[in-house]
Amino acid sequence: MELDELYRELILDHYQHPRHFGTLENASVRVGLHNPTCGDRIAIDLDIVDGVIQDASFSGQGCSISMASASMLTDAVIGRTVGEAEQLAQGFIDYLTDQQGVPPAGDFEALNGVKKFPARVKCATLAHNALRQAVRQWRDNLEA
Repeated sequence: MELDELYRELILDHYQHPRHFGTLENASVRVGLHNPTCGDRIAIDLDIVDGVIQDASFSGQGCSISMASASMLTDAVIGRTVGEAEQLAQGFIDYLTDQQGVPPAGDFEALNGVKKFPARVKCATLAHNALRQAVRQWRDNLEA
């Protein structure tokens, strides 16, 4: 099996069988973003205790790239500190936007091909931007 085909299958698997899809009843923070260019909508819910993401989920609708990316992201951040999750999200964004970032290990490598289609980068990074905003909002709530 060719690597591109394997990656396409992984993206389709996350799209058709999303991990952590839905909402968290006791979320510490919830942030929704909309990509007006293509209509994708993603909301990220995080349950954070003592700076560690205990649970994460996403909801919304969009293309296979945005939904698969959100599925991969929520799967990857559970159990991480908010700082680690923020670094993971920013590293992925930097990687896809050619700012010398490194793709996070694991399923995210399947989204490498998105770099060839600049219009799709916003789809792949929508959930990551929502997560970064959610972490900022959580920190602001702590300071309030």
